[in-house]
Amino acid sequence: MAMSTAMPPLPRAMLIDMDDTILSAYGRPEIAWHTITTEFAEEFAPLPPQQVATAVLAFARNFWANADAAWRLKLAEARHLTVKGGFAALAAAGHRALSDDLAIRLADRFTTYREEEMFVFPGAHEAIDKLKALGVKLALVTNGAADTQRAKVERFELAHRFHHIQIEGEHGFGKPEERAYLHAMEALGVTAADTWMIGDNLEWEVVTPQRLGIYAIWIDVHGDGLPEGSTVKPDRIIRSLGELLPE
Repeated sequence: MAMSTAMPPLPRAMLIDMDDTILSAYGRPEIAWHTITTEFAEEFAPLPPQQVATAVLAFARNFWANADAAWRLKLAEARHLTVKGGFAALAAAGHRALSDDLAIRLADRFTTYREEEMFVFPGAHEAIDKLKALGVKLALVTNGAADTQRAKVERFELAHRFHHIQIEGEHGFGKPEERAYLHAMEALGVTAADTWMIGDNLEWEVVTPQRLGIYAIWIDVHGDGLPEGSTVKPDRIIRSLGELLPE
């Protein structure tokens, strides 16, 4: 008998991430940094803006790989720190010293640029609305500061689309803490066996949910595939929320 590849029937509940799952928010930082550093090219001379972007990005990636969760609630401050760190690395390599004032202006421009460039992925609103209409209980589970994340929920008209909105900065806990998922399921009145988690972060949206018995779906918007050497095995990989809808 042939193996069936049919999708499992829709669950009673879904926990859905916001940034880079529903909204294009923080993905592809290298493009954003290269765009912003080009705006400041005259102030970096004779350093090429691309070299500044590469240094800042390298420092930022290392910083976020090891950062305490509290920094997620202080994103603008964290960016000040990472740009200063990138500048310090350039100076240490024998390039000209760039001022802290310039670092702060560059970091703040990056923050503004990210906000300006955010948009809802095509079809995301429609997919969420259809899932809700089909009777799936929906929770938005997002990390980050209360004010910035709540502003996105309002700006992108997400509040009325979910039965439960859970923002790290409002609740005092976030992914990948187990209680973040347990609290959301309790709010929806469901158990792990009834629930799918969908998001772009392998640690937050696949590893911990799977440990709790939740069906974990990784969203790979750009189709990059799993990182080389990754041992994480999502239950399913999708490129858009529309793929969750029954045929």
